[in-house]
Amino acid sequence: MSTILYGSRSTASLVVHWLLVELGVPHELRLLDFDRGEQKSPEYLAINPQGRVPTLVMDGLVLTESVAIAMHLADLHPGAGLAPPAGTPERGAWYRWMLFCAYTLMPAYRRWFYPHEPAGEDQVAAVQARAMAEIEAAWQQVDAHLAANGPYLLGARRSAADFVLTMLMRWSRNMPRPTDTWPALAAHASRMKALPSFAEVYRREGLTDWT
Repeated sequence: MSTILYGSRSTASLVVHWLLVELGVPHELRLLDFDRGEQKSPEYLAINPQGRVPTLVMDGLVLTESVAIAMHLADLHPGAGLAPPAGTPERGAWYRWMLFCAYTLMPAYRRWFYPHEPAGEDQVAAVQARAMAEIEAAWQQVDAHLAANGPYLLGARRSAADFVLTMLMRWSRNMPRPTDTWPALAAHASRMKALPSFAEVYRREGLTDWT
């Protein structure tokens, strides 16, 4: 199987790269230079018209959206135990947390990092303030869930949702209140960062922060 991951350092492609390493999937990593606008090049837009990362190409199948890719990879490798069986209550909880990351945390993070997009340059401060409040409220909810039901999102069982969550926790590292300040989130991050695959993906991408 030919697998190519298009990504960029410290973006949503990190979780896909991490899962490929964790699952032992042979792949080629093609890092795009955002400063040079490579994600908007005609060649890349022909693959992903959104001009965003990640894009995973598996034997000609083009997949976008990091959470969707994570779910697909987990289903392709049932032996790894990163997705509960379909139709089970655990699977329902897995969907919940995957989509919590996609629909609650990721949009709020986008407003934080790109505050001019929703309402223009004049509203940057207001947009960021609202985004920060939404992000912190979401992390408070996750922390409470982990404290009561952890150590992972589904309890004792680590799943692909924990990989997505950890990537999003990393995104807070330079925010006014990083996720490390919540006890249960900090404990969760420590467990995930202890995985050999985390160190390996950091090595491959040349990352050094939030270790």
